[in-house]
Amino acid sequence: MKKWTRLTFAMVMATVMIVVAACGNQKENNEGANNTGGASQEETITLTMMHPWTSPNVDNEVYKARIAAFEAQFPHIKIQQDGVAAAQYKTKLFTLATANNLADINVTWPGADLEPLVKGDLLMPLNDYMDNWNGLVLEDSLVGYNADGNQLAIPTKRNFVDIIYYNKEYLAQVGYNEFPTTYEDFIDMIKKLKEAGITPISLGNKEKWPLQSSYMSIIGQRFAGEDFLNKVMAGEAQLTDPQYVKAIAVIDELTKLEAFNVDANNMDSVQAQDYLIQGKAAMHISSATVDGRIRTNNEEGDKFGIALFPSVPGGLGDPKMSAGVSQFGISIKNGLDEKKQAAALEFIKFFVSEELYTDLAKAGILVPANVEMGDDISPYLKEMYELTSHGTAPVFDAVINTQAAKEFENGLQAITVGRGTAEEVAQDTQALIGK
Repeated sequence: MKKWTRLTFAMVMATVMIVVAACGNQKENNEGANNTGGASQEETITLTMMHPWTSPNVDNEVYKARIAAFEAQFPHIKIQQDGVAAAQYKTKLFTLATANNLADINVTWPGADLEPLVKGDLLMPLNDYMDNWNGLVLEDSLVGYNADGNQLAIPTKRNFVDIIYYNKEYLAQVGYNEFPTTYEDFIDMIKKLKEAGITPISLGNKEKWPLQSSYMSIIGQRFAGEDFLNKVMAGEAQLTDPQYVKAIAVIDELTKLEAFNVDANNMDSVQAQDYLIQGKAAMHISSATVDGRIRTNNEEGDKFGIALFPSVPGGLGDPKMSAGVSQFGISIKNGLDEKKQAAALEFIKFFVSEELYTDLAKAGILVPANVEMGDDISPYLKEMYELTSHGTAPVFDAVINTQAAKEFENGLQAITVGRGTAEEVAQDTQALIGK
């Protein structure tokens, strides 16, 4: 009897184990079937993104916060960021482009900087998705990122590169209660600042682009006119033309007047901003972006004014214009697989949005979009909009090809240390136009 009982119990347990195992297998099969149908929702997709948002400018913080917000809302999409300093960014971008090894998402510039990427067919056309930005992004800001009818990027900010920030107290100290409107008075003011023991202009040209972009984009326009650079690229004018050589010679004149700080070529652009903020110089020429550091987020912001470069003798350009460009276009690499492309489109729609433009505007950044100017918008930003609302001149390296622009930067820096002439810089740069 006991033997029979033990045998019956063993048979029952064996049956139970078989049933449990079968149920377990059925559950695994069901889960496997469910995973097959829902993998696209839960699978982690990693997108690489290269950007130049490494410096402490306020707009850079807005961009990085927007990336973090995207990852929080779309946890299955990871953005692997490659932050490259602005001075090296374009060089790396074009090096990767040559090897057909761009990141999945890239920050790009319009005009001449976009051309190599267009020729290599490296950017995905966004034409079919433009409904996301219709009525939001200004049409004239999209033009620079359009090639052969294809929209290749959506810009995130509008920047003017030639804003003169000045210490009102220092200028008043030498008799200028308003910023001078003529070059003659501008030079007179510089001489008087020097006599008073005040460094006239803080320059951080270690990265080389400031003299090329912030200075020569507008000085060249003042002398040669706003259409001159486009004529150069079309072969209808040359940088060696007398009017443009006069423009380059301004850098030589300022150098000989000792208008810049002595360590200009060892100081970067952020350090030069600090130089002005700390009261070590009377002026600093840079982009509208840095208004956030100098005035908006500075307790002593009211002591700084903004102005544009004055008119010049015999100048052909409109002295009310500022040199500007739509910047930081967000582009998607061409040829991504279906899943990555869908994720990248999800990112660009989220990232370049009304929320981004509003956050940038609140931080004091000019934006290429129709956004409400509420009461919380800084009065400094409104002043900047007014200053830059009288027409836009082109930025040098947005028109002139990269190789020539780099040669121009080297030549301008050489002038600041007493090597070379305006004529030589013009000749050396002209030789590389179009190459």
